[in-house]
Amino acid sequence: MDRARAVHMEARTRLYRLMTDDDGMSTAEYAIGTIAAAAFGAVLYAVVTGDSIVDALTKIIDRALNTNV
Repeated sequence: MDRARAVHMEARTRLYRLMTDDDGMSTAEYAIGTIAAAAFGAVLYAVVTGDSIVDALTKIIDRALNTNV
């Protein structure tokens, strides 16, 4: 039983180290992450400011304001 407990504790320690390892990203990873974030922001901006979204939101607001209660 002592051997099983030792193996369990060793596995738990290794797993904890893997989960809390904070070596950080390399410069290339930062660059790719930054480019991906900028691209996502550009796509999101294009979608939100597009005519179809503005029209849809306007229709929703008009319908809500003109509802007979």
